[in-house]
Amino acid sequence: MEGFLNNHKMKIPIIRQFYQSQNSENLEKTLEVLESFSEFRGVTQEDLDVAWQASDGDEVLDLARAQPADIVLMDVQMARVNGIAATERLLPEFPDTQVIMLTTFDDQNFVHGAISAGASGFLLKDVEPEELLAAIRTVHSGEAVLSPRITAQVLQQLRSEQSAAQPDLHATPVAAAATAPPAEDLTPRELDVLKLMALGYSNTEIAECEFVSMATVKTHVRHILTKTSSRDRVHAVLYALTHGVVSVEELLSHP
Repeated sequence: MEGFLNNHKMKIPIIRQFYQSQNSENLEKTLEVLESFSEFRGVTQEDLDVAWQASDGDEVLDLARAQPADIVLMDVQMARVNGIAATERLLPEFPDTQVIMLTTFDDQNFVHGAISAGASGFLLKDVEPEELLAAIRTVHSGEAVLSPRITAQVLQQLRSEQSAAQPDLHATPVAAAATAPPAEDLTPRELDVLKLMALGYSNTEIAECEFVSMATVKTHVRHILTKTSSRDRVHAVLYALTHGVVSVEELLSHP
């Protein structure tokens, strides 16, 4: 796990046991770039600085107290203290720190708990280096990052859990929500923005797609969070899923 600090550069701690992932080559390449402060494909990452590294979640709080960080890259599965428990310990004491969880498809049992713990982003460990660097900057700007594939897997897991508990899937709260209409007071434009949010678009990308200003997008996002009673962007995405604004198939097929 690594963290990045808060003077002129972002300080990004990385807490990790990435050997658990069979698809972490791209991630390791990017972390090497961050750790060495070298150029990545000809571009120097001057706004990023690795503050510290930890090999397990039980080291996080002490390291953060010694050197607070802006963004923490957190491995979900670790040997002694997993990423969820580490996040639950970290954020109450450092509410301005944001956590990006790094996960695999095998970690889906952890993702739902990580959302509740307050993580601001979820990426797969086979993420492309450019995508990870962009995600760090996106989360630092105040937005959330949620891989559409991870979102779809979380919903499928919730449906499976509900189905196991209640054999009649159509009688479950998740299934009922999935067929329920979105909040009636969401405008057509807000529904469009919510769908793009669920598909992983940043505010900048939404502004380009909708041909509106960034200020307008931020206003739409703020209204969406209020109208859907969502604590943050991640919860708004889950709302979009459970209310049929976007389908699991759309998420899984989205790049």
